[in-house]
Amino acid sequence: MEVIVTDDNSKEFMASELPIVIDFSATWCGPCRQLAPIIEELAKEYDGRIAVGKCDIEEAVELTDEYGIRNIPTVLFIKNGQVVDKFVGSKSKAEVQQKFEALLG
Repeated sequence: MEVIVTDDNSKEFMASELPIVIDFSATWCGPCRQLAPIIEELAKEYDGRIAVGKCDIEEAVELTDEYGIRNIPTVLFIKNGQVVDKFVGSKSKAEVQQKFEALLG
C-alpha cells in the first residue's frame, strides 16, 4: 500500500524497518502522472516487504529539500536509512520492478 508522505509524517514513515521507496512528484507533472500507476501497482505487489511512499514536492518542502530533489519524478530507494539507488524521470514497469527487487536483495 502506498502512503502519502508529508513533512508531518515523514519521520515516522522513514523509521520503517522495511526497505523504503519514495516517489517525489507533483500533480502538474506529466511524467509523474505516467509513473504513478506503476508505483501504485508495485506498492500493492510488495505490500509488507517494502514501504512505498508518494511525496508531493509542494506539500513536503522540508523532505524534498532534505533529499536534494531538484527534478521530478525522482524515486529514491532507501535501505537501513541510506539511499541505495534512485532514478529520475519515467520508467517502464519492468525497469521499476527490477529496482524494487534489487532493494530486497
